[in-house]
Amino acid sequence: MEPRSRSFYVLAVFFGLFILFLYGPIVTIGVLSFQGPQGGLTFPMNGVSVHWFYDLFEQQAVGDIWASLRRSFALGLMVMVVTVVISVMGGLAFRNKFRGSTVLFYLVIISLTIPSILISLGVGLIFNVLDLEVHWTTSGFGSQLTWTLPFGLLIMFAVFNRFDKSYEEAARDLGATSWQTIRHVVLPIIAPSLVGVALFGFTLSYDEFARTLLTSGSFNTLPLEIFGMTTNVTSPVLYALGTLTTVFSFLIIGTFLLLAVLLRRRQAGAGNDAGKGMV
Repeated sequence: MEPRSRSFYVLAVFFGLFILFLYGPIVTIGVLSFQGPQGGLTFPMNGVSVHWFYDLFEQQAVGDIWASLRRSFALGLMVMVVTVVISVMGGLAFRNKFRGSTVLFYLVIISLTIPSILISLGVGLIFNVLDLEVHWTTSGFGSQLTWTLPFGLLIMFAVFNRFDKSYEEAARDLGATSWQTIRHVVLPIIAPSLVGVALFGFTLSYDEFARTLLTSGSFNTLPLEIFGMTTNVTSPVLYALGTLTTVFSFLIIGTFLLLAVLLRRRQAGAGNDAGKGMV
């Protein structure tokens, strides 16, 4: 066997183990969620049914799960919008050097290195000291932005580092104002990247646990509600919930990816039309 072939098989095995480690628990939970009415939390399965999916909709079985889902969805949208807006503004601002830009950059990025639970604790303490209500729409919202904004800014820095400024110069030569240039030239070009930032913002917020633990107040988000269920729910209804939320997450990701593909095709079509017009 040639060394190159040997390396290929080693990498293939490693990649296979990685995929198994990544998706094996998800598949296991999905399978166990179809236990029969007398089924338990482990193998072997005792029958096959959708009993636990029906049981999931009984309020007394799982607590305030649907309200927590609505809160996580609303919080994810809030974080997504603010992350996209501030990331674009930050990316535009950092295209030119200004006094304190380096310090500001590291102040933003350093939040990624701080343990999430400490962020949650710190934000909760600040709200208590200021005698403000700890609530998922205020303190929870702020603590999650410390997680999503650095990722959004890093993406936009990379996007604008590759951005061809000649498009902006051409727009200004044609009489466009700064705002018109951003609106009609810059934003349409970076639109697929904005979808990526939005996806990061929503999914990171929707799944976040530690930074919301001490900042959500008396109302749980979905991750907190699921964690609470692990201490008092001893039936496959927990797995049914995990299966449904996983499917929902994949649908959200698929929607964002489809939107990004459509935007790229639209850009490609506009480029081809412009090329034909020049000819």
